[in-house]
Amino acid sequence: MSSEPLIRLRNVSKHYLVYSRPEDRLKQMLLPRLSRVLGSPSKEYHRIFPAVSNVSLEVGRGETIGIVGRNGSGKSTLLQMICGTLQPTGGTIEVNGRIAALLELGSGFNPEFTGRENVFLNAAILGLSAAETEARFDKIAAFADIGPFLDQPVKTYSSGMYVRLAFAVATSIDPDILIVDEALSVGDEAFQRKCFNRIETIKENGGTILFVSHGAQTIVQLCDRAVLIDRGEKLLEGHPKVVVNHYQRMMNLSGAEADEARAALKSVDGWAVETAGTEAPEAAATRPSATDGMLAEAWYDPKLVSMSQVEYTQKGARILDVHITNAAGERVNNLVLNEKYFYRYEVEFDTPMANVNFAMFVKTISGIEIAGQHAFAYDQHVSVEAGDRFSIAFPFDCPFLPGTYSCNCGVFTRNGNDLDIRHRILDAILFRVMPTDARYSRQGMVDLCPNNEPVGVEVKALRKTA
Repeated sequence: MSSEPLIRLRNVSKHYLVYSRPEDRLKQMLLPRLSRVLGSPSKEYHRIFPAVSNVSLEVGRGETIGIVGRNGSGKSTLLQMICGTLQPTGGTIEVNGRIAALLELGSGFNPEFTGRENVFLNAAILGLSAAETEARFDKIAAFADIGPFLDQPVKTYSSGMYVRLAFAVATSIDPDILIVDEALSVGDEAFQRKCFNRIETIKENGGTILFVSHGAQTIVQLCDRAVLIDRGEKLLEGHPKVVVNHYQRMMNLSGAEADEARAALKSVDGWAVETAGTEAPEAAATRPSATDGMLAEAWYDPKLVSMSQVEYTQKGARILDVHITNAAGERVNNLVLNEKYFYRYEVEFDTPMANVNFAMFVKTISGIEIAGQHAFAYDQHVSVEAGDRFSIAFPFDCPFLPGTYSCNCGVFTRNGNDLDIRHRILDAILFRVMPTDARYSRQGMVDLCPNNEPVGVEVKALRKTA
């Protein structure tokens, strides 16, 4: 972050007056004034709804900040105040730089104008002259890619076409600050890829981005920092992986449990992620042998412990003893590429349940999801009684390239397409894949060529000169 933030919020609040009946609005306008004239106590005919309450935040040049929260938590209201389309009830907002924003579907567009006319209108609102817009028009039209609809009234557009044109205009002005409020979720897959590539380009050029999304992976992949907002309050700020984990847990809570979680989150360290002890040793790993007498020390590191573990509320089930074993049955967390392992945990049930299934997921240390599976197929399940205890073992031939990874685990019941999470642990354990002396180069996260050879790769010279 630069020493001088582009955006600075200090105790920003936005309160709305809510009336139970239409006539209460008129009473509120007249009767308190009459009471003051008569010297009698006045009565309020409204209640105050705090859409945003005392939020403080600083955003530096070049940062990408993700904002997450339930629907109605105040995210959009906060962004509108930063853009200046809403005025705060209290606190101060400082913005230093040109803002381009996609806040609402079609905002800034006149539905009676054509797309072409709206490009010039919207660009003028964003600060471009007609000549500057004309010079950029072909690139805007090419990015939006809506064909002949560009010369049709905007009121005839689909939601996807609205967003295509709005995003193309907003990002064409080389903004200092780009603000996107979940608008990209209505675009198709190909357009979303284009948008994310454009966002990455803005990041590389030093642009600042505020991004609201319900997509956990989008926040983890795009953002340097994340903020969790609930009921208008900022509950947590920190590493995207940590914030997203707690957000996912909050989404499954209600009532008193949600109140307790909210109170606890205010004291959580949002930067408590795995840093120390996650680096793989430089020496290449050799295949473990059950007779070498070194398994306990060489293949299990007691210091490799998850610092970002988040546990969901137990609903009649409890996950216990999460660990990985090798083919010989020993507990390990230092793994070797392409060796066979088992991801294991136990589940104890306090209440009877039907349609029970078990799950696991593997993620990178930064929170990007790689692979996961359920124990049973969609139409399979197991029923349990109170007091039952199950042992679950997911086998896998470690395909992950050298690095450190985290594992989720969970137990749920299924009712048609609906899942009821009975217990879940995010980042339950860490494991490390050791460096390999493989003869062939691998890149990325997963080994496409197991058994240390380029299986299926064909290299054929079509023409070779002497």
